[in-house]
Amino acid sequence: MQEAMQRSRKEPFRIQAYPLGPVQANGYVLLDDVHRVAVFVDAPHDPEPMLRAAEGYRVAAVLLTHAHFDHIGGLRTIKQATGAPVWIHRNEADWLGDPERNLSVWLEPVVAPPADHLLDGGERLVFGGIELEVRFAPGHSPGHVVYVGPGVVLAGDTLFAGSIGRTDLPGGDLPTLLESIRRELLTLPGETRVLPGHGPETRIATERASNPFLREGALPAEP
Repeated sequence: MQEAMQRSRKEPFRIQAYPLGPVQANGYVLLDDVHRVAVFVDAPHDPEPMLRAAEGYRVAAVLLTHAHFDHIGGLRTIKQATGAPVWIHRNEADWLGDPERNLSVWLEPVVAPPADHLLDGGERLVFGGIELEVRFAPGHSPGHVVYVGPGVVLAGDTLFAGSIGRTDLPGGDLPTLLESIRRELLTLPGETRVLPGHGPETRIATERASNPFLREGALPAEP
């Protein structure tokens, strides 16, 4: 377990990160200690550490960044354990139960339960003291979203430390992903922490300055 974000005056909830499953996808548990509310972002395989982290809290939602197998492999277990409603962008709602579309067909097929709520991007979701803005950021997949909270963005497989998400998978598109990153992530304040779908966290300023996949001269100015 890795503590991804400590509470501060600007951060009304804590975030804990759990690299899980066969490709170590990061599942995140958001914890509001005042209202005893938890929110899960993504649902990797073997999510028991996430469930243990939320003991004593009401799990109010499971928010998916996208529907590739490594981010939904534990969804059925989480749903059975908590009953929490599942949110996903409408472009990938039918991927949850389709091993071909969620790319698990050649591995252990993942047939996840259906979503309870569909996203378009632009929503503001509030669960107790946890408030998140949904931003539509396709390119790695056609229904990818990121979740922006105070001082943090849960970025899924869009932006990594020194890298970006793959675009060689079905539904991926490199120009679309680069435009999504510039429009929806790099316009955030430089000190914003980036919590990606794989690997360590980073900051917007770091990636804006040094990420080799983001061409200099095409980046937005510091907000």
